[in-house]
Amino acid sequence: MRTWFLCKVKYAKENEQGLLKNISEQYLVDAVSFTEAEAILYDRLGSQIRGDFQVTGISKSNIVDVFFYEDADLWHKCKITYLVADGESGKEKKVTQYMIVTAEDVKQAFERIQESLSNMLVSFRVPDINESPIVEVFPYERDEVAEQLPPGNFRPVSEVNEDE
Repeated sequence: MRTWFLCKVKYAKENEQGLLKNISEQYLVDAVSFTEAEAILYDRLGSQIRGDFQVTGISKSNIVDVFFYEDADLWHKCKITYLVADGESGKEKKVTQYMIVTAEDVKQAFERIQESLSNMLVSFRVPDINESPIVEVFPYERDEVAEQLPPGNFRPVSEVNEDE
């Protein structure tokens, strides 16, 4: 099962004065395991970061969905709550989920999360929105992962037959 992993990366970055300064950044990676999340980071960041970098932490994130809008590059973490009926007891149960969305500010993040969730069948509330320290999100790309697998192991049979 795919999970969003919050990953911390540390590296030296040149500032405006030309001095190297150690910085730490957070990335969100969609992967099936800690190992895959780390591999995706090294693959993607290897071409973006000049010099060495170190993955200093990987943890499972509580984020369940990501909404990307191309016109903004700030990520905002949104807390969503809604009520569902418990199948056994029939009582209402409060569900809390976290999602992130790109927006220029909190107001726009609220509008975009409302728009993104407009097809939900239950009414929901957005009790909290905060600017996130996440720099970039790496969503699952099926083709990229499939290319790394040996033929026949986990790739669909149709892909294996096409390659041979």
